[in-house]
Amino acid sequence: MNYKNIKFIIAGGFAFILLAGLSSCGKKDQNSPGVEFMPDMYRSPSLEYYSTHTIDGDTSNNAMLPVKGTVARGYKPYTYENTPEGYETAGLQLKNPLAIADRELHEKDGEVLYGKFCVHCHGAAGAGDGKVAAKLPGPPPAYDGALKNLPEGKIFHSITYGKGSMGSHASQLTAEERWKLVFYVQKLQGKNLPGADSTAAATTTAVATPSAAPAATTSATH
Repeated sequence: MNYKNIKFIIAGGFAFILLAGLSSCGKKDQNSPGVEFMPDMYRSPSLEYYSTHTIDGDTSNNAMLPVKGTVARGYKPYTYENTPEGYETAGLQLKNPLAIADRELHEKDGEVLYGKFCVHCHGAAGAGDGKVAAKLPGPPPAYDGALKNLPEGKIFHSITYGKGSMGSHASQLTAEERWKLVFYVQKLQGKNLPGADSTAAATTTAVATPSAAPAATTSATH
């Protein structure tokens, strides 16, 4: 090995020792990694959601409320308020937007959703005899009994906001899923709605003239 190679190896060794000393010795913060050669490799420049950011000297929270009056893309506001008046108005005005010609398909989807979210209280047949219902102050009324004439608007409103011992399901179920549940609940009520082979006239009549809800049902679980 010639003199130049030896000199290069010695110089490289000293440089390595010096670099190691600068990056590891004399740290005030024991948790500090020392000299950061490529901080962007592990320090993300993106904004963290629950942090703050500063632009032109103004510091703001990253998690900010949307501008007042704006509506998220694809979101459809529910215009009926969570009040007794809103409940009654929904019963009179609110109609199922899903095609009644596809009722059987919607009922099957609603049955699956019912088994996941409703059966534990309302029971398999909607009789209010679910396993959880026995632990409630009062079991839910039967769909083919006290709630037999509950209109579709009130059913949807109750699923959306909750009623009595039942909480809101709006965060667990989309509006379409709630309407599919309405179809299945109507089946449990014993309502014979027209299906895919029904005439257009019969379909129109069924949609235009929903059953009226008796005053006694306003205090029921739905």
